[in-house]
Amino acid sequence: MTAVSPAQTGSGTGAVRTAPRGLRALTRHFHRYWQLWVMAAPAIAFVAVFAYIPMYGLQLAFKEFDFSAGITGGDWVGLKYFKQFFESAQFWTLMRNTVVISVTTLVVGFIAPIALALLVNQVVGRRRKKFLQTATYLPHFISIVVIVGMLQVFLSPTSGLITRFVELFGVTGTNFLGSSSAFVPVYVISEVWQHCGWNSIIYLAALASVDTQLYEAARIDGSGRFTIIRHIDVPALIPTMVVLLILNMGNVLNTGFEKIFLMQNPLNLGVSEVIATYVYKIGILSNQFSYGTAIGLFNTLINFAFLVAANQIAKRVANTSLW
Repeated sequence: MTAVSPAQTGSGTGAVRTAPRGLRALTRHFHRYWQLWVMAAPAIAFVAVFAYIPMYGLQLAFKEFDFSAGITGGDWVGLKYFKQFFESAQFWTLMRNTVVISVTTLVVGFIAPIALALLVNQVVGRRRKKFLQTATYLPHFISIVVIVGMLQVFLSPTSGLITRFVELFGVTGTNFLGSSSAFVPVYVISEVWQHCGWNSIIYLAALASVDTQLYEAARIDGSGRFTIIRHIDVPALIPTMVVLLILNMGNVLNTGFEKIFLMQNPLNLGVSEVIATYVYKIGILSNQFSYGTAIGLFNTLINFAFLVAANQIAKRVANTSLW
C-alpha cells in the first residue's frame, strides 16, 4: 500500500494551506489590472477623504455638541434637533424654496442640454460645429463669483444692460435681483446658460456612436431632420437620459449654495433662503453645530430616497438602472 503524506491529505502539521479562492481571484485581478487601479487611486483617495471620513461627524446630529468634549463627547439627545427643525417656523419656507429652485433647475437644466446636443448634431460643417461647441462650453469655466458679478452688472436697476433693454418695451422700475418673483427665473436661466453646453457633451458622445448608415437610410426614404431626430437621435439618447436623470435625482434638494448665497439680499430673502444657506447660517455663523448637522443629514436622506425611488422606477419603466 502506498503511503500518503500529510501534505497530500491536508492534515497534520505539515499540511499545505492554500489561499481562499476569492483571495486568489482578487490577487489575479490586481496583478492583471494594476495600471488601472493606479490611475483610479487618486479619485478613490479623494472620495474617501472628503466623502466617507467626514461621515464620522454625523453623530453630532444626535448629540449635544460640547467644545471641550469634541465630536465624540457631549450628551446623547436622540432626535431632538430633527424635531426642532420640523417644528420650526422656517421649515416649510425652506422646503418650499429648496424644492421650487431645485426642481425648476432640474427640469430646465435636464432638457436644455439634450436640445442643444440635438441642435449641434444637426450643424453642417466641422468648423461651425466646433465654434458652436466652444461658445457653449466656455461659460462653464467662469467662476460663480464672476457670474454673480455679471448678473449684478447686467441686471442693475439703474444702469443694467438688460434692464435698459426691457425699458424699451415699456417695462420700467424693474429690480430683477431684488424681486421675489424674478429671483427663481434669473437663477435658473443663468444656471442653464452656464452649464448647458458642458452637460451636453455626454449626449453628443452618445449621438456620435449612432451608426451613420441609419442616417443614410432615413435620407434615402425621404425623412426630414425632425423625423430623423425623433426616430434615430432621441431613441439613441434614452439610455443616457435615464442614467443622468437618476443621478440628478440624487441631488434634487442640493441647490447651489455659493450662487444662491451671493445672490441673496434682504429683498429676495423670502424666496432665496434654502436649506444649504440656512445650514451655513445656523451651523457656522451661529455655532449651532448639532442643529446644522441634523438639518444637513435630513437633506441627505431625502436625496438618497429620491435616488433609490428614481432608480427603481427607471428599472421597471425603461429597463435601465444604476444597480
